[in-house]
Amino acid sequence: MRYLKENTQNALVQLATYLTTNHLTISCAESCTGGGLAYAFTSLPGSSAWFKHSVVTYSNEAKQAMVGVSEETLAQYGAVSAQTVAEMALGVVSQVGADIGISISGIAGPDGGSTDKPVGTVWFGFVVNDVVNTKQLCFAGDRDAVRLQSIEYAIEQVVHLLSIHK
Repeated sequence: MRYLKENTQNALVQLATYLTTNHLTISCAESCTGGGLAYAFTSLPGSSAWFKHSVVTYSNEAKQAMVGVSEETLAQYGAVSAQTVAEMALGVVSQVGADIGISISGIAGPDGGSTDKPVGTVWFGFVVNDVVNTKQLCFAGDRDAVRLQSIEYAIEQVVHLLSIHK
């Protein structure tokens, strides 16, 4: 956990405490972070009490097969879109009956960007209390920086959403 900013480390501990206390579980579907969010979750002892499941859905085929993103969504909006991360988050929650779902899909670079979706563009999907929230951010830095900022944002944002939806 030492690679996370201090406030993100604190948020992660807060998340673990909240989930454990309320007997809730969380699952994630990751693309550009390649399992980094799951790695952060499992860095905490006792995470098996609240962390249920993770899938790395790096390719479009994996997004379809593993979390049920529709071919039509991918064709119309692309892998890095609000529609795709919403379907990813809903799919990962429904797969294993988790209470909360997080999905991440983005363009970490150094290539792959476009005018509409430059390198650093990342979409997030969150399912909290059966409500789907999506958010797009554009991070600066190299591939590692974009991936780490994505992991940190996902942790901090799910804690924020849980505080709103109590």
